[in-house]
Amino acid sequence: MLDFIKKSMLTGIGIAMKTKDELEEWVKEIVKKGEMSENEGQSFLDDIKRKSKEAQKDLEEKIESKFKELLKKADIATRDEVSELKNEIEELKKTVTK
Repeated sequence: MLDFIKKSMLTGIGIAMKTKDELEEWVKEIVKKGEMSENEGQSFLDDIKRKSKEAQKDLEEKIESKFKELLKKADIATRDEVSELKNEIEELKKTVTK
C-alpha cells in the first residue's frame, strides 16, 4: 500500500515537472511575441510556482492524514505505539526479575 502511494506521488511529481517545463516554454513564447512583458511573464511563473508548492503541501498533508486514518481504522500499531509497548515490556521484565 505504501509503495503504491509513493509510486503515485512520484508519477504526479513527474507530470508536474513536465508541465512546468512546458509552461515555462509557453511563457517564453508569449513574451517573445510581445503579448506579455518579461516581468509579467516572470511574475506569472512565480505565482504558478508558489500556488503549486502550496497545493503540493496541502496534498501531502491530506495524504498523510488519510494514511494515518487508514492505519487507525485497520487497527495497525504505529511505530511510536510499538516502541512504547517495547518499553513497557522491558519495565515489566525488570519488575518480574526482581
